[in-house]
Amino acid sequence: MREIRSRDNATLKRLHALAESARDRRKHNETLLDGAHLIEAALDLEWPLKALFVSDSGLRRPEHQRLLQHAPAAVEQVLLSDALFAHISPVDTPSGLVALIELPSMAPPRALEADVLVLDGVQDPGNLGNILRTAAAAGLRDVLLTEGCAQAWAPRVLRAGMGAHFVLHIEERVDACTRLAGYPGCRVATALADDTGPLYALDLQGPVAWLFGAEGQGLSPALLAAADRCVTIPMAAGVESLNVGAAVAVCLFEQRRQRGLR
Repeated sequence: MREIRSRDNATLKRLHALAESARDRRKHNETLLDGAHLIEAALDLEWPLKALFVSDSGLRRPEHQRLLQHAPAAVEQVLLSDALFAHISPVDTPSGLVALIELPSMAPPRALEADVLVLDGVQDPGNLGNILRTAAAAGLRDVLLTEGCAQAWAPRVLRAGMGAHFVLHIEERVDACTRLAGYPGCRVATALADDTGPLYALDLQGPVAWLFGAEGQGLSPALLAAADRCVTIPMAAGVESLNVGAAVAVCLFEQRRQRGLR
């Protein structure tokens, strides 16, 4: 196992930049997976890792030792002091183990025929990661993120996603109206409009493109105009709205319930 003991090391500087900057992640085409659970999910799905970095204290943890032992031989392993690991950690409380991976290649957009989740301007990394995790759990596979969303492959989004990224097809910085042109299903927005009805009265058996905007701002006017139906989630009196992550969960699992999926 190679060791790095200097903050001036070029690799360490790059890792710090990847932890902090979306621009540097795009520049280097790399990002970081933080923590044993996320790295184990990547290994289980044979997601290629470039390197593993472990802290002195992290190396003493049995779960980290197990992951290091079972990682492919081609994956470089590097030991850092606790102080240097904290410098490159993408989270406030260092986990003791991170993996370096390449960002997924930009494949040509594929035809949207099944259910799809469209997120417009969701900027909070933890919120975005939780929504992606919910989408994967509900059985969706296609997610479109507009220009205003947080970077899907940022370390904090990945950590909140808990492995969902590895089973989703995520398109970023998308012109959602263009991508949804010709979509064969129903485009549904959670918003107030002239024809708004309750979610539970809507037939969700066919394919649905779910449109969700950021809290406060909501959907852009263009995306709202592209919706075929607008729905509301019935709530108790005196409550105005739900967190967008909660709204996504209610809608996607109502769809799953209507389809009789368990």
